[in-house]
This record gives sequence, structure tokens and C-alpha cells, in this order.
Amino acid sequence: MATTDSKALFSVPIGSAGSVVCSQPLPKVYFLVFTSPPDNRLTPEFCKAMVTALDIVEYMLPKGVVVTTSGIPKFYSNGLDLESAINTPGFWKDSLYTLWRRLLTYPMPLVALINGHAFAGGLMTAMMHDYRIMNPHKGYLCLNEVEFGAPLRPPMASIFRDKLPRPDTFRTILLEAKRFNALEALKEGVIDGLGGPEETIKFIAEMGLTAKAESGVYGKLKEEMWRQTVRLLEQGGAVEEEDASSRINAAALYDEAALKRVKEWQSHSRSLSKL
Repeated sequence: MATTDSKALFSVPIGSAGSVVCSQPLPKVYFLVFTSPPDNRLTPEFCKAMVTALDIVEYMLPKGVVVTTSGIPKFYSNGLDLESAINTPGFWKDSLYTLWRRLLTYPMPLVALINGHAFAGGLMTAMMHDYRIMNPHKGYLCLNEVEFGAPLRPPMASIFRDKLPRPDTFRTILLEAKRFNALEALKEGVIDGLGGPEETIKFIAEMGLTAKAESGVYGKLKEEMWRQTVRLLEQGGAVEEEDASSRINAAALYDEAALKRVKEWQSHSRSLSKL
């Protein structure tokens, strides 16, 4: 059985310490193996390197299937580098959302081979793929934003509404920060199969994925299929700022009305206690 040990076609650096390496275990099957120590955080450098690698495959190689996976056994991706995200001007729209839109509308089938943990933004990145295969022996999928106090931005929530088969699964992922192992994730429809490189190649063959991009409309079909999330990624910052502003104003008005009701209740309670 073919594996990802085939000869590298090209490599794209991730900063000074990492890389995205493309190999071709079978005709029209491309593995993009990213390694950005220690845990594949979604930095601007990581996002740019991944987009560049996807561009090279699209414009320089025959159409086929792209598999993304990690060269770090413990992690597929541990999510955003929050410090980098906060301190990098334009990070959301120019780096992260650019990568996510590229993945979501890529004109070839994309498979995320989740070899280890995929937390927060790492899980979101996997959800931007068409299919997900997960290591059945180790690793968890988790949105732990509720644990460290980070709200979801609109595209982040939208991709789970688009792709999860049931809203109660989204509730469990988001509000309970449940850590799904591979079997649980498969049962809930978060992933599409179990295994490693060999099983992923078998999945590609069984699904006939290498021929799907030949007609030239694969990416356009995905743009329409996921149009709400695509729109949010494209409009990015402007939509989020407007949405955040309206939410803040609505919350302030509610707080004002709520405090008024509490004070009225307190006043009424004191009056009753004097009777």
C-alpha cells in the first residue's frame, strides 16, 4: 500500500523553523505535510505557506486530490497563536480567513488526515476540508473556547452550522467543550472515516475522488454549497465589526433595562418586608 513516504515534489518554508512538504504517493494524490513546531499553530507564516502550497498544486500539477496532515505526531493543529493573532494587523482577513476560504472553495477534493489533536482553530481548519479521516488510536477534537473565554467569530460558528449533521452535536462541541475521540467523532458525523495514510488513500479510491475536479466546476459547486460561510470569510472584518458593535449596543440596552428591573424588585421587596 502506498504511503506518504514517496519522494517530495516541493517544499514551502514556514518561517525559519517549519515547512509544508508535498509528496505524491499515487498519481493525482497529493499529500501536504505541514510541520511547524511545537504544535502547528495558525500563525501568519503558517497560513501563507499553506495557501502557497495549495496554489502550487492547483497551477503546476494535474488535477487530483489533496490531503493535508501534520508532520508532528501529537498534533494536527493546536489552533491559533493568540498573541500573534492579536498583534498582527490584518491577521484575520489577510491570513486566517484567506487560508480558510482557500480550503473551503478549493477546486479539488480536500481531505484532512487528522493524525493527532485538533483543538479550537485546528478543528475549524479541518472542518474547512471536504472530508476528514482521523487516527483512531490517539488525538482529540475539541472546541475549548468556553474554557478560556473566547467567543466564536461568525465564520467560525458558521462552518459548524454548515457541516455538522445535528445541532445538538454543535451544542456539545461548543458549550460543553467535549473532547471527542475518533470513534465518538465518527458517530457524531464530525469525521468521515478512521485511519492513517493507507486508509486515507483507500477512502479516496472508494469515493472516486481523483476524478471529481476534472470537469472544472468542483470549486464553484463548493462556493454555492457553503455560500454563507464563504461570504463571512470574504467580508471578514467589516461584518464582524458591525456585528460586534450591534451586539454590544444591544447588550448595553438589555443590561440597563435588567438593572432597572432588579432595582424595582429590590424596592418592592423592601416594601413588603415592612408590612
